[in-house]
Amino acid sequence: MYRFKTATYNDIPVIKTLFQDTVKTINRQHYTKAETEDWASCGDNLSHWQELIDSLYFIIAETKEGQAVGFASISNTGYLHSMFIHKEFQRQGVATALYREIETYAKTHGINRLTSEVSITACPFFEKQGFSVDREQKMKANKLFLTNYKMSKSIK
Repeated sequence: MYRFKTATYNDIPVIKTLFQDTVKTINRQHYTKAETEDWASCGDNLSHWQELIDSLYFIIAETKEGQAVGFASISNTGYLHSMFIHKEFQRQGVATALYREIETYAKTHGINRLTSEVSITACPFFEKQGFSVDREQKMKANKLFLTNYKMSKSIK
């Protein structure tokens, strides 16, 4: 249903927009406007996106027409750095498909434990994938500290 491609620098404008639109709309149900604006502003640093693409397994989910509908990234140590789904493609299987691809990558690279820092909004999805909350925490976005959850999962 969705195809995956490895992110390149040319994808940064699409990734940035998808990230910021998702945070400002979807995450708005659990965070204040000020919090989502602050969090979304983290996407303005284009060199940071380049660093993520260079250092992580960073994939984009696309429709058959080539529209980017989500992205995810994971480190070689099993840290699931990001997973964001286009605001208009929520609850259509994109996150599940991306997660399966990320977990397959982890297994084939000898990673047996996944960790992530997960928003309030995404916590139920990750619990359905078998993750457990290790602790609630406050993490700095740009200027503000936002509540999220340190989560983990053992995989085989």
